[in-house]
Amino acid sequence: MSEIERTKLLSEIRAYCAEHANPALAAKYSRYFKEGYDAWGLLDRKHEFWTVKDKEWLERNKREGLKGVLKLGEALFESGKYEEGGLAIRFVKSYAAEFDSKALNGVAKWFPAGIRNWAHTDVLCGEVLSPALRDGRIGLGDLAKWRESKHPFQRRAVPVTMLILLKGKFDAGELLEFVRPLMTDGERVVHQGMGWFLREMWKKEPKPVEAFLLQWKDTAPRLIFQYATEKMTAVQKARFKREGKR
Repeated sequence: MSEIERTKLLSEIRAYCAEHANPALAAKYSRYFKEGYDAWGLLDRKHEFWTVKDKEWLERNKREGLKGVLKLGEALFESGKYEEGGLAIRFVKSYAAEFDSKALNGVAKWFPAGIRNWAHTDVLCGEVLSPALRDGRIGLGDLAKWRESKHPFQRRAVPVTMLILLKGKFDAGELLEFVRPLMTDGERVVHQGMGWFLREMWKKEPKPVEAFLLQWKDTAPRLIFQYATEKMTAVQKARFKREGKR
């Protein structure tokens, strides 16, 4: 697909969205996004945008395969519209079996382009990145530089993607060491992702997670602990309060 063809396809997608926009529905869902939310209001999964048009548009880009989808996704995210980002993720999911470290580099470009909310991040992780990590098409080494990204949602994607590893056999020490750099992150969305990951690991391997949390209880953001200790008893939670706040 040439640049002219891609621009034409993008214009067609956006014209369709503008024609079928539902501002009231967009406003209804805005409360779920503290970081801001811009949508066309095409959120009904039974809408033809998600059941018919998406397949038509994907077919138009078919001859370029995964590479073309990654490029198209970058342009879709640039608009900032929620549905366009969702469409990009749906497109790349159709090539999930081919997704590897090279494709990961393509997806990395989506974060500066416009991934700006937890929903896009978590769906991308759950439906594309996590399966690739589980199946060995990408490794933790490929995600290592994401921990230092200047884009908060790219950093959040690290622990969220790693959740899949907790469903099988894992080395708790190795995984905890890998996420260690994120324990001092300054962004709320990363704290939430880290707390979520630690909570789920705690369910499987409580002792190493508790030892890890004790190391950080006086220095790491409290929101991490709020999430990480959510399933603990009150007595268990008390161990992780900061000194002087018992």
